[in-house]
Amino acid sequence: MGVAIVDHHPMMIEGARSWLAAEPRLTLLSTSTDLETLLADGQSSVDVILLDLQSGGRLVIDKVAELCRAGTRVVIYSEDTSPATALSLLDAGAIAFLGKNESREHFVQALLTAANDRPYVPPVLAGAIVADQSPDRPDLSPKEREALLLWFQSMSKASVARRMQVSEHTVKQYIDRARIKYTRIGRPAATKKALLARAIEDGLVHPDEMGPDARHTEPIKQSSQGEAT
Repeated sequence: MGVAIVDHHPMMIEGARSWLAAEPRLTLLSTSTDLETLLADGQSSVDVILLDLQSGGRLVIDKVAELCRAGTRVVIYSEDTSPATALSLLDAGAIAFLGKNESREHFVQALLTAANDRPYVPPVLAGAIVADQSPDRPDLSPKEREALLLWFQSMSKASVARRMQVSEHTVKQYIDRARIKYTRIGRPAATKKALLARAIEDGLVHPDEMGPDARHTEPIKQSSQGEAT
């Protein structure tokens, strides 16, 4: 999986390079001290951009949303680990947020999961989520949360229904209600992956609750009606 790094401190780039060198699943393809320079060079083979918030002498928060809208996977790492900064970057579309004081383990896992379009919650981000009191977190019922949790454990909706002792139609209603609640607050989650990312971002579902298979949810399939299942 190809990685590009943007950091205004060459020393930080070298440190990241040494961490990546010990991980055979990740390959450092390019580095730059400036985001615009990196983008001008073209990065079609890059799976993830590891981006410092400081680039070219300024903060590049505005660029994060632009990159994510274009389909670029972005992992932010920064000295600024305030909850407001971390959550605003998640809302802009970043897959993960790392503090520069996080360990190599979190650094590598964030990149690996991002390259596979999966969210990752390191300690700094977990703290931001727990501290967040924003009103834009949906109020899911216990049954809605249970249905999501079981569904995210790679279970089919039929399996969730058997576990919860309800009909498959009821399970679908729980999941659809959760989607509706996210849409109402302006944070739509039309697919299973998107809904999982939202739930983890908001602390409604914790990765530890999902067991060893949780990081490898079954591929999203589209039914004849276009529903993500």
